[in-house]
Amino acid sequence: MRSLTYRRNAPRFLGAFVLGLAALFSSCEEKQDSPWEGASVAEETSAIQDAADASPAESSEPVDTETPQLRDTDTPAANEVRFVSYNVKNWLTMDRYVDRKPVGSKPKPESERDAAVTLLARVDPDIIGLCEIGTKKDLADFQTRLKEAGIDLPHSHHTGGVDDTRRLAILSRYPITSTVVRDELNYELDGRTRGMGRGILDASIETPIGPLRFLGAHLKSKREIPDADQELMRRAEAHLLRSTADQIISEEPDTRLVVHGDMNDTRQSSAIRTIRGPRDGPKSLKMAYLRDSRGDTWTHFWSYQDVYSRFDYVFVTPNLLDSVRWDDCRVLDDPEWAEASDHRALLVIFE
Repeated sequence: MRSLTYRRNAPRFLGAFVLGLAALFSSCEEKQDSPWEGASVAEETSAIQDAADASPAESSEPVDTETPQLRDTDTPAANEVRFVSYNVKNWLTMDRYVDRKPVGSKPKPESERDAAVTLLARVDPDIIGLCEIGTKKDLADFQTRLKEAGIDLPHSHHTGGVDDTRRLAILSRYPITSTVVRDELNYELDGRTRGMGRGILDASIETPIGPLRFLGAHLKSKREIPDADQELMRRAEAHLLRSTADQIISEEPDTRLVVHGDMNDTRQSSAIRTIRGPRDGPKSLKMAYLRDSRGDTWTHFWSYQDVYSRFDYVFVTPNLLDSVRWDDCRVLDDPEWAEASDHRALLVIFE
């Protein structure tokens, strides 16, 4: 059993004007953001990220839904793999409220499920990593709805931790060649042994661009609980995720690893720094720096506190960086997102 102990960015006049414009556009072109963190413009992108996190809702430009990232044909491209990481917000049966009134135990509303499927159909994913799916029956429901929308992902893996309500899953167009069920994910906090709430999903998939291995996680939420510090719990779970990645990379250095999920913390937090690991080297996990159509990076909206944050991430090992088609990766901000979930999905395309 793995156990972890945890402590507590006129002609002369006309000529000058034109030259000034040219200089301005030239300057803008030179300041392109890096698609992942850790490159030479990391400090600049950090400042941009901080500004985006501070006021993500100020932009009022309409979302461009006229040019969805659909494929040219019904046949998946042989040289790409479209991966989506998505917290689908309680795709399960639970006590729910309508107009702030309890309605008893109900499945996820039809309107929310339809919105999620519509959003995903627009980008036609090959692999989807899921957070907050319920039982295997709930996963099958999700799978069936996707197929009816033209997305056939017949291969699946469903797993979780000590939380038997909200689980993790992965759906794939391509064969899942192996999975690892990790039931040793425990840590010590305040003299008590605790299990990792949602566990870690570990699945290897044979794709057209070669094998990829996926580690999915959904760390402790920011909601307070009476018997422990939620931040310390999240940090401990982040250590377990990081140690799992370290073990995989140590045993199989050539593994092309994708770590993804709802980490429930911002990018400079202790939990995210722990997951990323060393800044350089083969064990480093590079964070995909994704934006939506407006240039914003937040992925979660907490309506109760009116707070926008980036909680959802995709990290990759250095040997995958050159396989990512960065220009087409993004945070999905299609109009359906707010109906579907309180999280926005992430699209990463490998080739």
